[in-house]
Amino acid sequence: MRLRNALTVFGLVATIGLTGCTTTSDTASGTSTEKVEATTAKIFTDSYGSVTDAGYALPAIPINKVNPKFHRQIVSYQTKERAGTIVVNTRERFLYYVLPNGKAVRYGIGVGKQGFAWQGEAYIAWKQEWPTWHPPKEMAVRKPDVAKYVEDGMGPGLRNPLGARALYLFNDKGQDTLFRLHGTPEWASIGTAASSGCIRLMNQDIIDLYSRVRPGKSARVVVQQ
Repeated sequence: MRLRNALTVFGLVATIGLTGCTTTSDTASGTSTEKVEATTAKIFTDSYGSVTDAGYALPAIPINKVNPKFHRQIVSYQTKERAGTIVVNTRERFLYYVLPNGKAVRYGIGVGKQGFAWQGEAYIAWKQEWPTWHPPKEMAVRKPDVAKYVEDGMGPGLRNPLGARALYLFNDKGQDTLFRLHGTPEWASIGTAASSGCIRLMNQDIIDLYSRVRPGKSARVVVQQ
């Protein structure tokens, strides 16, 4: 599967105003149930407590309120992709970080409309801790209170829609696809179809994923619908 050509991608981006990765959420889910191995389902359940990161005090996530299948866990995962590849399944609301020997770290995600509108391959060109958020101009028209952030951006912080980390996806020509894998303070949106935005993870999960990824063309991302 090849990434759509740059003109197609950027035509789509211009239409849907993806630039800012907004994070308003919807309660629609549409996910299907996947059986989880009992021996691995609870491995990371205790990883959602409060944590101080780069001077920011991230609050604990009430993980018991999140469907257990969306908790971070190691699962059996058969794929032809090599270890280190990220596979995003937008319909199932899962992100897989492929491990050796038929395993993967699986994270629950929330997917915006833009995420459903695109599939293909990319790579993580760079990553950023506590990123600045620039909402798209289209969002500023709908929500004038965010218009001030279009040019200068919203600085990092606990309320920043990109959360604690962001991974930036580029195509095979080295062009920014404007898609992001990022954190979110809206933990309740995980497992849902968000009304807009990119691919979001709970902040504690994006910190974990961020630590595993080394940017570069070998850091492949495969997005499946």
